[in-house]
Amino acid sequence: MLGVLVVATGLSFLMLTPPDFGRVDDAAAVQLGLLVDLAERTQDAVGEAPYGRIARAPAGGHRIELITDSINGALARRGRALHVLISEPPDLDWPVISAPLSDGRWLIVPWGLPVPGPNNAWPLVGWILLVALGVTLVMVVAVRRMTEPLALLQRTADAIMPCSDVDPVPEKGPAEVRAAARAINQLATRLRQVMESRMRLVAAAGHDLRTPMTRMRLRAEFLAEEERTAFIDDLDELDRIADSAIRLVREEVEGDGGELMRLDSMVADTAAELQEIGYAVTLAQTCPAIIRARPEALRRALRNLFINAATHGRGATVRMASGVGRVQVLIEDAGPGIPEELLPRVFEPFFRVDPARGAPTPGAGLGLAIAEQIVTRNGGTLKLENMAVGLRQVLEFPMVTLGEGLPEGG
Repeated sequence: MLGVLVVATGLSFLMLTPPDFGRVDDAAAVQLGLLVDLAERTQDAVGEAPYGRIARAPAGGHRIELITDSINGALARRGRALHVLISEPPDLDWPVISAPLSDGRWLIVPWGLPVPGPNNAWPLVGWILLVALGVTLVMVVAVRRMTEPLALLQRTADAIMPCSDVDPVPEKGPAEVRAAARAINQLATRLRQVMESRMRLVAAAGHDLRTPMTRMRLRAEFLAEEERTAFIDDLDELDRIADSAIRLVREEVEGDGGELMRLDSMVADTAAELQEIGYAVTLAQTCPAIIRARPEALRRALRNLFINAATHGRGATVRMASGVGRVQVLIEDAGPGIPEELLPRVFEPFFRVDPARGAPTPGAGLGLAIAEQIVTRNGGTLKLENMAVGLRQVLEFPMVTLGEGLPEGG
């Protein structure tokens, strides 16, 4: 738009016919010659008014060289040996012409045409800049109003998560935007319905398993000793799977609210607790850090990650590090790690990497999935990365600025 405006302005100025100043000067020279001839014949009839008078000297003030030379040139072309002066007297508001008479006096009459201004392009440049600024402002406002619905769609799409309550997008604006908003609203509704159905199914299955498992435990008492031990072990495994599934569903539906807590104290307490019951967990380093989270859920996530490293990685080494507004909990082990092609799948429910872990170990394969859900819902991130030897689990949380009224302990 601005380019078209500039080109159109330039072409307009090129197409406009400039005034013929030569013809204007010739007409002025004819009129001035007639006035001088008339003054020569009727000198006594000329008064002493500021405009149109006979004086003994030319009018003072600044001499306008451009017009003076143009008029004298026009007089010369007409054969008049007359040299006039055009000046701007300080006591008058308009230029005057001083024409000499034959007796040595001067005829002073007003210059009847406007004085041309300086010949420069600044007015044109200023006009283009003013129009460009106005067009730019209009374009910014118009584009902002047109793209605001698209930005709202993007924010809504980013906010859609399983079981998340997202406000419906207003279905207004151009037809395309309304259609996109309607599609996103339908997507969010269907996703929420699917997740609610899934959670109800898992929760019901986990709950319904309790009754037959209890009956099976009672019947196991009538089995022989060697058969009863294996049977009870299988029931314990089923119980862990059902309990893990229910906890995974609970983490997906619990609210995102939390409270201020000392992360360093919780890390130290969890490591000490696991050491007491025989897990190879070593706390190498901590640093003061206050975050906002749900303590019980976060403690469960830390316990899962510590046990995972101690069980599968031949011992867990835990350290903390803090940066600008962030704190990290690093859990390192000395195990075989996870194949790089399988790392994107480690947080899937029931995912196991038994070939990389060596001997099969008990568990439902939900520990990492539950921990990732807890960390994410508490505003943090969890990622796994292989080291030269072993695996590193990295938890990162935004820290709360230290201030009055924050907790001192864990």
